Amino acid sequence: RDALADELSASLSRLLSTYDTSTTNLYILRLCKSVASARGGQLTGSWTPEQRLALGRKLVTVSSSIEIVPMQVLAMRMAEIADAQRVSSLGAEAIAAAEYQQGLLAVWVGDDGLGIRTAAKANRVAYRTIKR
Repeated sequence: RDALADELSASLSRLLSTYDTSTTNLYILRLCKSVASARGGQLTGSWTPEQRLALGRKLVTVSSSIEIVPMQVLAMRMAEIADAQRVSSLGAEAIAAAEYQQGLLAVWVGDDGLGIRTAAKANRVAYRTIKR
C-alpha cells in the first residue's frame, strides 16, 4: 500500500532500495476492498476519499516495477502450507510467493503474527518485520 501511495517510511525505503518489490494477489484484493469501502477499512480507513480513489486508480494498473506472482503458480503450494501450518490464505500466499521468488517476506510490525512467522521459519523463508 505504502509503495503504491508513495508513502515510504525510512525502514521501507531502505528495504526497497535493496530488494525488488512484489506483492500477492490476495493482498491486492485486500487493498481494493479497503479502497472500495465507504469507511476505508483497516488499510485506508484514515485516508480521505481522494486518497483512496488515487490508490484505486493505481491498483488497476499496478506498475511493472511491482511483480504479482500469478495465483496459478502459487495455489498448490499455498494449499500445502496452509495444511501444514496454522496460517491464513493471505499468509500462505505470501510465504509461497517469497519461496517461489527466493526472496524476503517483509511484514509490518502490527501485522506480524505467530502463525505467519512460524510458517515462514518452517518453510525456510527469510522474514523481516518493518516499522511504518
